[in-house]
Amino acid sequence: MLELTSNDILLGKYATTKQEAIKGIGRDLVTKGLVAEGYETGMLAREAQNSTFLGNGIAIPHGTTDTRDLVNKTGVQIHHFAEGVDWEDGNTVYLAIGIAAKSDEHLGILKQLTHVLSADGVEHALKNAASANDVLAILNGDNQKKLFLDDSVITIDFPAADVISMLAVSAGKLKNAKTVNDAFITDLLTNSATYLGQGLWLASSASGVIQPALSFISVETPFELDGKPVKGLLTVAVLGAEHVEIMNNLSVLLFNTSVADLYAKSSSDVIKALTELRQVGINKTYKIKNAHGLHARPGAMLVSVAKKYESQIWVSNVSTDAKQVNAKSLMKVIALGVKHGHELEFTADGIDAQQAIDAIGEAISNGLGEG
Repeated sequence: MLELTSNDILLGKYATTKQEAIKGIGRDLVTKGLVAEGYETGMLAREAQNSTFLGNGIAIPHGTTDTRDLVNKTGVQIHHFAEGVDWEDGNTVYLAIGIAAKSDEHLGILKQLTHVLSADGVEHALKNAASANDVLAILNGDNQKKLFLDDSVITIDFPAADVISMLAVSAGKLKNAKTVNDAFITDLLTNSATYLGQGLWLASSASGVIQPALSFISVETPFELDGKPVKGLLTVAVLGAEHVEIMNNLSVLLFNTSVADLYAKSSSDVIKALTELRQVGINKTYKIKNAHGLHARPGAMLVSVAKKYESQIWVSNVSTDAKQVNAKSLMKVIALGVKHGHELEFTADGIDAQQAIDAIGEAISNGLGEG
């Protein structure tokens, strides 16, 4: 499996245009023996088709399928531009990852990058990186604080008769998990929980948060608070936007009146209900024909087709049992790690759902821009 290393990263690069930056990367790919002369032309042609800017100051220039025969060995050459390069359309690139791929070995890198493309502070960190190891640490997400949610912060059938005791237990478990400190507990107990519906209450605080986290507690016997039923409490330790996806899933559970899925008999079932929500609607499964899977170009083509429709569209990689993601997000789609022959299940919900599903099927059948 292809992995990024500090030896792939060169700092101190400067370019006035993205074309100049790509040419420099192309020359270094040749110097490293990864590609033959002429691959640079394919990289420029690829950029002319669609921008390779991914977000957060990162771009991934690479060749076309026509120049794949010029690849001697799969690898990367990374250039760091402290002053940034105008990648057009208002985008500035501080890190350009030139990719030379013979097949789908580079999909792992694309999947790895998706974890830093939506994180806070990445662009600023890349701009100010002082060494190759600094850059590598950013790309590996070493400084990112992932959302904490496991069995240790979930309590099933707690014998509570008031919300205060539920808040205290939830906050205590988050502190024991070293995700919050006393300031969080004080703030949480000072403010009232909010009723969401179907017996579920929500409490949150951004004070004293060390790592973003969630805690859930269900009660042994439901009771009432202000005339509303109390069956469960979700507590959120807010730091950044790591909790947003789960809150979106929770919104769907509420909309579908299926919050009962949270009142499960095991912690694993609670976690699954929060993190692996299955969307409903018209669905169809298609097999990916592209020889090298959904790398950047066909992935972008798929996303562009999905974005043409008003309906919400989700996709899951049936071949790897991956959870559903937003089909209109290139980051999410690439993170599925789709290879040749993998089957993708699309689900669409909205006024033009059937048209969207049909159009996606036609695009996949036509090779997503690769013939």
